[in-house]
Amino acid sequence: MKQLANNKKKQQQEAPAELTPLLVAGASLILFASILVSLLFGPVSIRPDQIFLEILDRLPGISIDSGLSTIQEAIVWDVRLPRIILGLIVGGLLAVAGASYQGVFRNPLADPYLLGVAAGAGLGATIAIVSGATNGEGMFDALPIAAFLGSAVAVAITLAVGGAVGRSTSTASLLLAGVAVASLFTAIQTYIQQRESATLRQVYSWILGRLSTSGWDEVIMILPYAAISLIVMFSMKGALDVLAVGEEEALSLGIRPRRVRWIVIGAASLAAASAVAVSGLIAFVGIIVPHAVRLVVGASNRLVVPLSFFIGASFLILTDLLARTLQSPAELPIGVVTAFFGAPFFLFVLRRRSDGII
Repeated sequence: MKQLANNKKKQQQEAPAELTPLLVAGASLILFASILVSLLFGPVSIRPDQIFLEILDRLPGISIDSGLSTIQEAIVWDVRLPRIILGLIVGGLLAVAGASYQGVFRNPLADPYLLGVAAGAGLGATIAIVSGATNGEGMFDALPIAAFLGSAVAVAITLAVGGAVGRSTSTASLLLAGVAVASLFTAIQTYIQQRESATLRQVYSWILGRLSTSGWDEVIMILPYAAISLIVMFSMKGALDVLAVGEEEALSLGIRPRRVRWIVIGAASLAAASAVAVSGLIAFVGIIVPHAVRLVVGASNRLVVPLSFFIGASFLILTDLLARTLQSPAELPIGVVTAFFGAPFFLFVLRRRSDGII
């Protein structure tokens, strides 16, 4: 009872802050600015006033001549905007999945690919590429489907093995199972790549990540999975705060820790798998974005989880802009750009943790 009282006192002292309209407005402004900047710049030069007029022209009841040619209109609506929206969804999913994993495992350095998502997706994509089943476009392309199925299988095995090893579904057993499954899937992928060396370039191009689209098909493909996983993770942000205080406190408030962990891990894994399926493996977003948000607004998941969506989306939109413009008309893999920013930040976080600052 004394311990329970202490936990309640601690929870009251560290009561999670609520998401205020001001925070939402600030995060939304950052995201809007990122979308606008990414829409303005690219290999083809389009004046800002023309894009502004073109957007107004698409609003109901407004008819304005933007001065854009047919090709320029296609670039705005069928090339840049779908890619920006895809970056928004993928960046938001990876960041929220990372924040949720970090809340479940109580470790700010946890990653969305922790339970074998990356290895499973890599194996699925490799099989699709070497089998020549990647000639379709958008939602008819076998590559994202194979990557998603590979991720789902890897996570399912991890959860099954982790749950069987430790009936209490301890985080340690899940982590160990994830490492083992990832190693197995990576070994199989390496074996296939060695036998089919002609496809190495294509496989590595996918592994390094990209947001290339064939229109709106990829956005339509990921939307249902994104909506389901985000709704679940957002609804669990308060429960994650209670779990951070302790299991006894959670039980006293009617929250079942084991059930919460399963739900959050499942939703975060679905988010990561669907993101990887359409974008390849984009590193560091799920680690650095939630941690950066945590450094600014505090450790409460009531703030970190939703704000991670806005900042993660903005971060990936801007890094994709750099990826497609730095060596225009050539394009850098977006994973290279995110690693360029993410690796130094990760080292900075490790240094602060080793110094006992966080």
